[in-house]
Amino acid sequence: MTKAKTGYDFHPNDFIVYPAHGVGRITAVEEQEIAGISMELFVISFEKDKMTLRVPTAKATSVGMRSLSSPVVVEKALDTLKGRARVKKAMWSRRAQEYEQKINSGDLISIAEVVRDLHRNDDQREQSYSERQLYEAALERLTREVAAVDGVDEGIAQTKIDTVLEARAAAA
Repeated sequence: MTKAKTGYDFHPNDFIVYPAHGVGRITAVEEQEIAGISMELFVISFEKDKMTLRVPTAKATSVGMRSLSSPVVVEKALDTLKGRARVKKAMWSRRAQEYEQKINSGDLISIAEVVRDLHRNDDQREQSYSERQLYEAALERLTREVAAVDGVDEGIAQTKIDTVLEARAAAA
């Protein structure tokens, strides 16, 4: 299979990470006229969210779009999950803002830090609704990228992450 030459690092059928939405797949590169200007756009499909995004090819890297993490970065992210939760003493609203920024940064290690810091074992105190929302958003982003990098189903990636989190809990 030859990839269409776009002059960029991204090609149709490549999985990419878009910071605000997580893992997507480039379905096409197309020309479109917008406000009288002809533009080349990446058409990115986010299957899970049933969403399609069009990103000007010239702006792809400046908006933070990137290739999937390498297996080495995935391993570092999983190692991050093994670490001790680092919960700052700041007010929840401030911490929530920081977690949101980390999730939307698209950086896999930062996302893993959020999962690590917000993960609760069964014997720990209950999470607030907003804590759970942030945790689930981070976990979903982490799971999707691990699945795409490993070339496996999201369920398998979820099991891999759960195993790491459970091992951490057992060691604590």
